[in-house]
Amino acid sequence: QVQLEESGGDSVQAGGSLRLSCAVSGYTYYYVAWFRQAPGKKREGVATFFRGNAKTGYADSVKDRFIISRDNAKNTYYLQMSDLKYEDTAMYYCAASGSIEWAGLLEDNYHYWGLGTQVTVSS
Repeated sequence: QVQLEESGGDSVQAGGSLRLSCAVSGYTYYYVAWFRQAPGKKREGVATFFRGNAKTGYADSVKDRFIISRDNAKNTYYLQMSDLKYEDTAMYYCAASGSIEWAGLLEDNYHYWGLGTQVTVSS
């Protein structure tokens, strides 16, 4: 079983930065990703990280602004968000995939989920 716990959500001004953390416990997972869901919208994938070779993937909407990374010693994954925009406002979820197949940013490919942390960007 894999458990994930997010933290770091906050209210920030547009143009600001924020770092989200995802503490992961358990062993059988291959990908960790960040998803987000704004009110009235579908949940969307933001960034993913493959444990095997640290390969990453990003949604076009956050490329060059967000960075996903890992602290192996702490078993914690981060989402560094820069140049935040109003449209980045959402509940951010951390998720893990138990399959070694490329999980990408498809919600159905992730089997374990955290409860989320809220990010609010004011313009």
